[in-house]
Amino acid sequence: MNTLRFSVAYVAITGMLAACASSATAQVQHVDVPATFAPASASPVYGPSAASVDQAAFFADDTLLALITEALAGNPDLQIAVERVELARAAVTRVTAPLWPTLSVRTDAGLTRWPRYTVEGAGNAGTDITRGRAVPNPVGDLSLGFEAGWEADLWGRLRRARDAARTEVLASREGANLVVTGLVEAVAAAYVELVALDDVSEVLAKTIVRQAEAVLMMRAQKEAGRTTELAVKQFEAQLAATRAQAAATVRQVRELESALVALVGRTSGGVVRSREYLRRGDDATPSVGAPSDLLRNRPDVREAELRIQAAGLSVDAARAAYYPRLTLSTGVSYRAFEPRYLFSTPQSLGYQAFAGVSLPLLNLGDLDADLTEAEATRVQAIHAYRGTVQRAFAEVQAGLAGVEQASEVVSERQRRQAAIAGTVDAADALFRAGKASYLEVLLAQQGSLEAEIELIEALRDRHLARIGLYKALGGGWQGAGAPRDE
Repeated sequence: MNTLRFSVAYVAITGMLAACASSATAQVQHVDVPATFAPASASPVYGPSAASVDQAAFFADDTLLALITEALAGNPDLQIAVERVELARAAVTRVTAPLWPTLSVRTDAGLTRWPRYTVEGAGNAGTDITRGRAVPNPVGDLSLGFEAGWEADLWGRLRRARDAARTEVLASREGANLVVTGLVEAVAAAYVELVALDDVSEVLAKTIVRQAEAVLMMRAQKEAGRTTELAVKQFEAQLAATRAQAAATVRQVRELESALVALVGRTSGGVVRSREYLRRGDDATPSVGAPSDLLRNRPDVREAELRIQAAGLSVDAARAAYYPRLTLSTGVSYRAFEPRYLFSTPQSLGYQAFAGVSLPLLNLGDLDADLTEAEATRVQAIHAYRGTVQRAFAEVQAGLAGVEQASEVVSERQRRQAAIAGTVDAADALFRAGKASYLEVLLAQQGSLEAEIELIEALRDRHLARIGLYKALGGGWQGAGAPRDE
């Protein structure tokens, strides 16, 4: 009776302490969510979140989609993330096993000789196994049977550990989705950069041809006595600078192409790209949806949320370890001293059954450490969730501002390019007619080149801003062959 009263009091005290710890931890779970995504300078488009749009609908470019598909199949980092999910599944199998009874077959064989002047030796010397046959010495010991055991999960310790492991699987899947999102964004951004560099290379090639013609023209003008060697040298210097810029652009293309090849999981080969993609892309701001959509669509937010759930279940399992454990065990076996008697029934058949209750008394330090560790892990998970949510909203707001600013820059660059178009031909004609100086021709060529390259960079930046916002909203993992467990 005293032992029973102690056990009841022990369970009550530990339950009170657990409740206090749980309420103390729950106070840090609040996260301030803004009513809207819009910073002061942005004009977000509300409606279904762009994150719900899969890759094919968002990018709408077969060449880019083929690269993304190749990356999802061959990128090493993604394969590692997928294997993390398999490791988490294996952990579920490991922690689920104790919930089920254990059953094993066991066989033993031995030989024992008792000294004559011992209790066993003296006792067996005068004992007959069968009439007229004494117990042999040495004597064999053969057995074959089954053993079973089971722990009754009275307080849910094993079930909580299993549920925590299952939740970790879901979190690992979200981690894999996060890698997919980052991979899609990286491939798309590199593709846009490559297309932009291709356009720059084309512009530079045309400019080099035009500037080479201008050098020939200036040399002819010098021979005719209409200009000086200084003008010729300035045009030659401009041509050399443009050629150097073209060579640097070619180097950038090769480096970026090599990086993209590695990103998709190859060691060699080129990257096919669509030359029209830069100017064909949609210039509309992606729809941001509601703040709740962001919490649902972002894999990192979902992962952080699931980590909290898993940590909470681990805390419950650590608390339940303080409570008594009930274990049941049984065994059935045939046992005999000679093989010919091994399966004699019922003479060689034996069985046993046990039930035990254990309560920790002297190892509370280990249990306290486990509970403290579990609580600290849960608090860490809560703070990580808060930081992830805050970062997610900040990225969306920055992405909105970036898309708006990039669109404005594209509009202004298009106006400048339209205004400066044709000035090179006009300057050449005026110079030949003696109505313009060579400096005006030089400035016209420089301005035209700058305007074309700046427009290409603006179009590139607008694409990159839209891709960044798509990722910030949680888009990219949809349609990637990694379905989310709801």
